[in-house]
Parts: sequence; C-alpha cells; structure tokens
Amino acid sequence: MSEENLPTIDPIQGDYWVLTGPTASGKTDVGLALAELLGAEIISMDSMAVYRGMDIGTAKPTVEQRQRVPHHLIDLVEPHEEFSLAQYLVAAHRTAADIRARGRTPLFVGGTPLYLKALLRGIFQGPPADPLFRRRMYEEAQRFGHEHLHRRLAEVDPAAARRLHPHDLRRVIRALEVYEKTGVPISTWQQQFDRARPTEQCRVFVLHWPTDQLAERINRRVEAMFAVGFVEEVRRLRADPRGLGKTARQAVGYREVLEYLEGVRDLPETIALVQQRTRQFAKRQRTWFRSLSECRFIPMEEPLAPSAIARRIAAEGL
Repeated sequence: MSEENLPTIDPIQGDYWVLTGPTASGKTDVGLALAELLGAEIISMDSMAVYRGMDIGTAKPTVEQRQRVPHHLIDLVEPHEEFSLAQYLVAAHRTAADIRARGRTPLFVGGTPLYLKALLRGIFQGPPADPLFRRRMYEEAQRFGHEHLHRRLAEVDPAAARRLHPHDLRRVIRALEVYEKTGVPISTWQQQFDRARPTEQCRVFVLHWPTDQLAERINRRVEAMFAVGFVEEVRRLRADPRGLGKTARQAVGYREVLEYLEGVRDLPETIALVQQRTRQFAKRQRTWFRSLSECRFIPMEEPLAPSAIARRIAAEGL
C-alpha cells in the first residue's frame, strides 16, 4: 500500500477551542461558562459519553445543562455497540463544520486524551481489518501465549513493541496486521501523525489541580454517583439482552459495579475500588496532557469558580 493511498483522517482545522482536564476537574461547569462567553456550542470529547444509558458513571451533562448550551456527540450508540476513534473524528469534523455554518464557535469539552490527540494531529487508520489474519493471531496467542505475538512484533516493529504491553493483545495484533498488509511498521506510519504544534498556536486549555485536591474531588464525585443510583443504572444496562460491549464494559466504574452485581465484592469495597481506579485513571490523563505541546495549563484551586476560570481562559485565548 503506497503512502498516497494511506487511509488517514486530518486534524480539525479552522477556529475552535478545547477545554480538557482529568476526571472531576470541573470541565462541565467551566465549559458551560466558557461556551456562553464565546458564543460556542459544545462538542463532547468523552469516549464513554457516546453510549446511551451510561449517564451517571460518565458524569454526562444533564438535560438542563444541554438546554443551557447545545451539546453534540453525546448518546450516539447503544452500549453493546463499538465506537471507534476514526468514527469520532469523522463526526467531529462534520459537527464542527455545522456549528461554524451557523455562525457559532466549536468548543470541545472532555477528558479523553486519545480523542484530543486525534483532533489536534489527525490519525492513521491503516488498512481494513482482515478477519482471517486476526483469527489466526488470536489462535496463536491462545496456543503459545501473548508474549509469543509480542516477540513477533518486536522483530518487525521494535518501536511499537516497546510501546505496547504484551497483554494488550488487540493492539499487538493490529500492529502485526498493518505490517502484514503494508510491509511498513505501524510506528513508521504513525510518526507523520505525531507532529506537535506550538502552544501559542492552539487554544487547548487543561484544568490543572493540585494532586491532593483532585483526589478529594474524585472521591466525592464517586460517592455522589453511588448516592444518585449508579448501581441501579448498571443493573438496568446489565439486564438488556444485548449486554454491554467490550469498550463500555471496561469503563472505569462500570466494570467494578458489574463485578459487585456478580458477587465479587461488597458495596463499600466497590466504592473504594472505583475511587482508587478513578484516581489512577486521572493520573494517566495528566501524563497524556503533559505529553502534548499544544496544551496550556490553567491552575485550579478550591472553591471552583467556573465563571472566573472561563473569563481567564477567554482572555488568554483571544
């Protein structure tokens, strides 16, 4: 497959703003205030908010908040369905263009780092999936172990092997598949979509809290989720004969509550585990944001003052 025929999706072009940050950092409230200042409409940048019925565990904007400012790319698919990064980026392109056509400004709000990077730098889609090749690779992994495939990857694409854990079987197989179909390592293809831009050329703002304050906000957020019916939400999703798809099932909070419903642990242990894993997730988010040169960090402190933070961001970005 030649480079001219390489399946790609370009980064978002034109005038737009991004508000991001780790979970429980106040993105929803600040985003609403910022949208009102900018005359913007909000495009969700949350990989779990695309699923209908997953409301409490994703801290999805309420009906009242969506009436206050138009929101897009929320409730797109059912929990049993998969929704890819490429699908998101295509939808984001279309939605941003529609918003601009109405004389409004697109404001991306959310905390999914992979979505953010794709918006800023585009993505390499690669060749179409080959079900026969993938089936063969999964069979080899079952027969010889995950490390066997990881060693194969290390032989043809050392850079990808260093980046991928041996147990990340889906991505290891995809990397092998790209090499099989194109003869070029996936790490080589991806390099051209890892070109950073200077901070001052972008309007990407990260809400940055002291670690201890963010941890406390996360703990309170999780307790509130359970108090307003998180277990009941997961129970309803679990009762659907179609079930939860692989991606939805692995969402932080949902996986642990599903285990609680299956009798793996009691409720207090479940709440504590969701808090712990959410803090770990926030740490990974912050690492991602620091790796992107496009980001500007906005220091945060209690008490949260959404309007004041929004005015500061607007002044810095204009």
